[in-house]
Amino acid sequence: MDRRQVWPDKFKKFFLNNKFVVALLIVLLIGLTILVFSKVPFIFKPISVLLHTVAAPLLLSGIAYYLLNPLVDRLERRSRVKRAYGIVTLYLVIAGIITLILLTVIPIIRTQLVGLIDNFPKYSAQIQEEFLDLTGSELFGKIQENVGTDLSDITGKVTTWGTSFLNNAASGVGNLVGTLTEIVLALVTTPFILFYLLRDGKRLPDYLMRFIPTALQPQTRMVMKEMNSQVASYIRGQIIVSCCIGALLYIGYLIIGLEYSLVLAIVAACTAVVPYLGPAIAITPALVVALVTSPFMLLKMVFVWTAVQLIEGKFISPQIMGKSLKIHPITIIFVIIFAGKMFGVLGIILAVPGYAVLKVVVTHVFQWFRFRSGLYKVIEEKEE
Repeated sequence: MDRRQVWPDKFKKFFLNNKFVVALLIVLLIGLTILVFSKVPFIFKPISVLLHTVAAPLLLSGIAYYLLNPLVDRLERRSRVKRAYGIVTLYLVIAGIITLILLTVIPIIRTQLVGLIDNFPKYSAQIQEEFLDLTGSELFGKIQENVGTDLSDITGKVTTWGTSFLNNAASGVGNLVGTLTEIVLALVTTPFILFYLLRDGKRLPDYLMRFIPTALQPQTRMVMKEMNSQVASYIRGQIIVSCCIGALLYIGYLIIGLEYSLVLAIVAACTAVVPYLGPAIAITPALVVALVTSPFMLLKMVFVWTAVQLIEGKFISPQIMGKSLKIHPITIIFVIIFAGKMFGVLGIILAVPGYAVLKVVVTHVFQWFRFRSGLYKVIEEKEE
């Protein structure tokens, strides 16, 4: 055989026909493309501004869509009215409920919130004073001698850490205020976007299928269906669970006579949207209020909180949320921490549904690659 023909044949055999090498080349090309585009960020600035502008209304409209779409579907099926009329009727009912809340509940919340904000410096000073009394007591000195460690150094480190934490918290509150401002501005456009989503949302998959190659349409439709199911079950379930937690805590706080019970229950309901980390954040203001009231009140508050968490974990969440997401708790915690570092408060809220959607996409892409590549065929034949 001609030597000039041998080398091209070897090159084709070991490189061009090697699927692993081709996959590495594809990854390298993708990396080079990202590198090139990262050098010209001004091209993407208009796109970034556009996404930042429409993100809040689209997010609110999407959440409201998953909550209200089942009601609109049921109203359309049972009353046989046009979908647009059903949406308008639902809007009127929601407007009436919001008006009732503004007239009855908001004044109570405002009174309790103002009282809590006014008294919070006094509560902080009282806790600090009690801590100083504890560190200067004889019992504290004996503990320090037995441990053999200068606990004043530990106290100083804790104080430094607390100061740093409060500064970071203040910065986080500032970011939260900015986010809330954007959400308030987005409320003007959200009802209009939501109306068209509720009216024409079912046509969206068919419209998107026009841009997908015919051979990939069945798989793409399956992926979109699973993504929709994951997001819908999470949003509906998490909001229902959060409302149940807020209601149970409010009842419990009223029974034990804890001050600012409505505000503390609302804070707990809002933070419960974030799984695992939300309850840890929500219990802090309740602990402060109970601690400055009396040790017995602190004990009662902890009992109420523990009871509500047990009820939520054993009865409410399994019935409402089920195991639809199939995500390990440790994975959820890491995803929330990472998303919070990357995208702030919005990332924390969207971490779990975003991960669920990404998991669906990656799973189907891997299945497609496994079927198309043939790299797993030998292993599967050996297993059989």
